[in-house]
Amino acid sequence: MGQVLSPNRTQAVLLGLTALWALVSLIDSPYPSLAPLQNLPTLVIVAGLWLALRRWPMPTSAVACACLFLWLHTLGGRYIYSFVPYEDWARALGLPSPAATLGLQRNSWDRLVHFSFGACWVHPISAWLARHRKLSLSLATYIAVEFVLAGSAIYEIFEWLLTVFMAGPDALAYNGQQGDPWDPQKDMALAGIGAVAAAGFLRLRTRLTAS
Repeated sequence: MGQVLSPNRTQAVLLGLTALWALVSLIDSPYPSLAPLQNLPTLVIVAGLWLALRRWPMPTSAVACACLFLWLHTLGGRYIYSFVPYEDWARALGLPSPAATLGLQRNSWDRLVHFSFGACWVHPISAWLARHRKLSLSLATYIAVEFVLAGSAIYEIFEWLLTVFMAGPDALAYNGQQGDPWDPQKDMALAGIGAVAAAGFLRLRTRLTAS
């Protein structure tokens, strides 16, 4: 059996803040019947990451990437994604309207989170494969991109099955499709784009470090 360690202090703080954020997001939630379904699984993921880090130490940058994704997801889950008030936040900060600037026709927080799924998870997965399975960085990164694509597809299937078995209004609210029949395909595409972008960044960083 391998040596059991504990995440370093920075990693422990990141995971603790992520768990706390998931709990705080449920306080006075505007959608109390659906927000727990979105955000309670985050606590399970955080616990899984803690246990995994005890068995397989990882760089803090990889843990930070995973936590960043969970923070974005948790914020989306509080407002069941379709109603994240980023327009109000931009207005309060005196910033231009994201919808007007980017030509958005719907609430696009879910698009951001699907992109971040790819962008944020390639580094942790490739780092684990390279460090603990002794794969080359190129092969580890390729597998990480494939993992993101597969994971995104599996999640969309899960959403579909959940929609089938849940009551109508709740199913539509959880699904967050917002009337777009191509929502699953766009979500998977954005996850793939995020993964490829992250892979390119890791490749560039490796070359710059080696030079």
